[in-house]
Amino acid sequence: MCFEDEAGQNLRPPKARTWARRGHSPIMEVSGKGSGRVSVAGLVCRKPGMRGHVFYRLIVHRGRKGERRSFSEADYAAAVTAAHEQLHAPIILIWDNLNTHLSARMRTFIDAHTDWLTTVRLPAYAPDPTPSKACGPT
Repeated sequence: MCFEDEAGQNLRPPKARTWARRGHSPIMEVSGKGSGRVSVAGLVCRKPGMRGHVFYRLIVHRGRKGERRSFSEADYAAAVTAAHEQLHAPIILIWDNLNTHLSARMRTFIDAHTDWLTTVRLPAYAPDPTPSKACGPT
């Protein structure tokens, strides 16, 4: 069973204010202009009775013309295939409803590998994080 998720981060440093003594403004020096973006997709895999595994892919996007700013279907397919090859076992993949996960190209990949790949989609909503409070006063 594998859980997949992705995240992205800008490489440009944030502009922020901070506390300092009057007249001593903090100065943080940053080298380079910091243009670009880093995208990470990771799979956390667990098999009963075995130790867990973490697989991830990292892509740095430099903002070049025509360059994607996120993972493509081929990138996700490569990550899932690599996990399958490392684990030597069928995979039940649990992931969200990202548009790349729902695309026709990804559906073609999933349908071509039904012998070892089963996908489960998380619901499109977030249930109440504290269900005990929904039951009434305690």
